[in-house]
Amino acid sequence: QVQLVESGGGLVQPGGSLRLSCAASVNIFSINIMGWYRQVPGKQRELVASITSGGITNYTDSVKGRFTISRDNAKSTVYLQMNTLKPEDTAVYYCNGVMIGGWPLQVRNYWGQGTQVTVSS
Repeated sequence: QVQLVESGGGLVQPGGSLRLSCAASVNIFSINIMGWYRQVPGKQRELVASITSGGITNYTDSVKGRFTISRDNAKSTVYLQMNTLKPEDTAVYYCNGVMIGGWPLQVRNYWGQGTQVTVSS
């Protein structure tokens, strides 16, 4: 069982910055893909950014150039650096890990508890 714990959320003014952290109970190199999702009330959970165990990153269009996902394998932690924040970035942000393997082949998803990010003046 993989445990993911997010931290770093809070209230920030538009144009400000925030860094989210996701600490995993296992070496994150063993997790094929880690990512950050966000969700607002009444809407579907949205993939914001992802990073593979090999360091390949991907971002949703609305955050490209503003957000950066990174990982620190020694600390078993994934980060989301969020710059130039906008009110529309307000959401609960969730850390996600995807593990692929085993026999029969399985795809397993693990989720953190979520951390609130509010962008408002």
